[in-house]
Amino acid sequence: MRTLFLLLLLANLLFAAWARWVAPAPAALAHATPSATGSAGIRLLREVPASEALEPREQAQLALDDASLTCVSAGPFLARQDAERAAARLVRLGFTVRLRDAREDVPIGHWVRLEGLATPEDAENARAALQAAGLADAFVLTEEGSGTVVSLGVHADAARADATAAVARAAGFEPRTTDRLRAEDVTWLDVDRQSNGGLPAFEDLQAEEVGRQPALGLRPCPSAEPAAAMR
Repeated sequence: MRTLFLLLLLANLLFAAWARWVAPAPAALAHATPSATGSAGIRLLREVPASEALEPREQAQLALDDASLTCVSAGPFLARQDAERAAARLVRLGFTVRLRDAREDVPIGHWVRLEGLATPEDAENARAALQAAGLADAFVLTEEGSGTVVSLGVHADAARADATAAVARAAGFEPRTTDRLRAEDVTWLDVDRQSNGGLPAFEDLQAEEVGRQPALGLRPCPSAEPAAAMR
């Protein structure tokens, strides 16, 4: 039994070493953690009301060939200058475009965490085991209302989040990965259908440089009073 235990421990350590030093490591969002901006500034996607929770993948599937769609909103753009460049490109193509500023929750990464730990002592033991397995960023959440949770980091790249979760599972735990949101000042483009009936192609709506830019989403334009249009 002792030999089996030592073999399992050795296998876990070898896997952790491979994941940490050998496996490709896609860029992470500087290991942004839930405590970095406070619990009021960051939310889980499942904490957003259903009326606000259109995910980018779902928004992007809005049918641009829908004849009843007279105006489409594209965004959100984190940098207003990116939205202005996209708007200028659409104006050159003959579209009428309005820039609309908003304050919205946008995805900042994939949060890997352990939940359902019975006591703070269990959480501390789990943190120590995970750090020993190579996850140096594991820490116990202490914010009020967070429950007994161990955070393993927020990653911009899904592959990196998967690798982190794999190390945790190899160490004997069952991690969860959830989307993490943060309130940001963003800009949307409201684009009117052309007189000949056309809406812009999806690629014409996107930012030229992606960077931190979240996945482009499409929505029907809001019915609010429009801002000044670019023509």
